[in-house]
Amino acid sequence: MLETKAENPTTLVICCGAVAREIVGIVRDNGWDHIRVECLPAKLHNKPKMLPEGVRAKIRAGREKFEHIMVLYSDCGTGGLMEDMLAEEGVDSIGGAHCYEVFAGRECFRKLMDEEPGCFFLTDFLARHFEKLVFRGLGLDRFPKLRDTYFAHYKKMVYLAQSENAELLAYAERAAESVNLDFEVRYTGVGGFEDFLVARQP
Repeated sequence: MLETKAENPTTLVICCGAVAREIVGIVRDNGWDHIRVECLPAKLHNKPKMLPEGVRAKIRAGREKFEHIMVLYSDCGTGGLMEDMLAEEGVDSIGGAHCYEVFAGRECFRKLMDEEPGCFFLTDFLARHFEKLVFRGLGLDRFPKLRDTYFAHYKKMVYLAQSENAELLAYAERAAESVNLDFEVRYTGVGGFEDFLVARQP
């Protein structure tokens, strides 16, 4: 699990393990030694109803140690439960539907969906772990006919790339090929995550 180890942190940033590498990089690159980053396991997305209480536990544990707490989770498939919990706890959060929207930017993401509603999105994390989390995770290695069940409504795989990394690009291209989807790459960088954090620095 990636976490920053600031010596005397005053701010806690809570995020998903799927974006932890990027968030830690933002904090380090900006020299924010007052921020500690902690994350929850990315696999919790398989049970999104559990996410709000997992984040709540992090918030409550952090209240005794930190002056400020920020949450970099979007709704993430919780059907509004994340937003309700954050409102109850009074914690500043990045909002949005999911990290794809945050990386791409709201307007860009909306245009992508308007152009082709059947998009399956990858990030650097998902490109790196697609075979394990999606292909083998869904049993497509053992039951290839399930591809038509799981991906019947998808037309295109869009890789929202946080970095210009040839190895990750190759992983993403193989991922699209493995499930027979058209492929597109958009270089987003860290998008709205950095904008959110920069706007909230003292």
